[in-house]
Amino acid sequence: MGRPDDYLEQRAHLAGLSDEHLERRFWKLTEQIVEPLVELARTHTSPSIERSVLMRMGIDSPTANAVADAVSKRGLLGHGAGHVVWHCARAWETDVRIAAHRLAAGEGWETVEERWGGHHAA
Repeated sequence: MGRPDDYLEQRAHLAGLSDEHLERRFWKLTEQIVEPLVELARTHTSPSIERSVLMRMGIDSPTANAVADAVSKRGLLGHGAGHVVWHCARAWETDVRIAAHRLAAGEGWETVEERWGGHHAA
């Protein structure tokens, strides 16, 4: 049993769109698909999960604990502690381990605040 070739019928509603419009449509649909996954990750994480992520990034356990706790206290856990460290490492043009150590020591949180805003939660 073969599938009928109905490609031209299926794409008829897209035929008049320019490459620019097709690209915009692609990204809009992609965002619609990914948004529930992003929200699920944002609402279903914990300091323990974030510590695990940091350790898999090569960050030692005491530093990972300090960063995950600080990220949690700032209400930024949903952004991901690894994402926070990665952002700082890029901003400071350094390794993620160095960025994590700085954050664990209480340094550089202004970089995080510039990216995600001020203190979200106590």
